[in-house]
Amino acid sequence: MTDEHGEGSNAAGRHAAWGSGDRNGDAVMPRVTFSTFILSLASSALVQLGEVANPETGGMGEDLVMARHSIDILCMLKAKTRECLDPDEVRLLDGILYDLRMKYVLKTK
Repeated sequence: MTDEHGEGSNAAGRHAAWGSGDRNGDAVMPRVTFSTFILSLASSALVQLGEVANPETGGMGEDLVMARHSIDILCMLKAKTRECLDPDEVRLLDGILYDLRMKYVLKTK
């Protein structure tokens, strides 16, 4: 059986290994899990809220429309994965959403 890239069934195993610490240039990519995905979205939201520097530019800036969009994505993921998350993932997502919402509210007062 081939996938959309014309690769056989072993392709899924090879692609899964990409997130297990393989090197991309000099950077070691983290293993892809639900938690690392949520943390990545939260990091983007913090940049958009102007809470941390943009890692690509080193500059600070705010984009509250995009910050709200990132928060909404996290809310949607929480709703869609409600029955699938383990207790640690629920706590992580709830904590991140609380923190981001509070920061957003303070920025939009």
